[in-house]
Amino acid sequence: MQTAVTMSRKNQIVVPREAREKLHLLPGQQLLVLSKEDRIVLIPRPDSFTEKMSGLHKEVWQGIDTEEYLAFERDGWRK
Repeated sequence: MQTAVTMSRKNQIVVPREAREKLHLLPGQQLLVLSKEDRIVLIPRPDSFTEKMSGLHKEVWQGIDTEEYLAFERDGWRK
């Protein structure tokens, strides 16, 4: 979806209906605003960052004994 919006004199924008419906946004819901060099990104703020991030990149750890890895890393701190 690509839609143009206009910023008001009070620097406000309206999130288009199609985007609100697609992301299940509700009135009063908070959005995170990420400012990049050439764009602004709006992301619905999760109720729990822990739950939202749980399990991310789990494929990186497949086949690795995490206890052994942590022990190795912690051992390096003592040197």
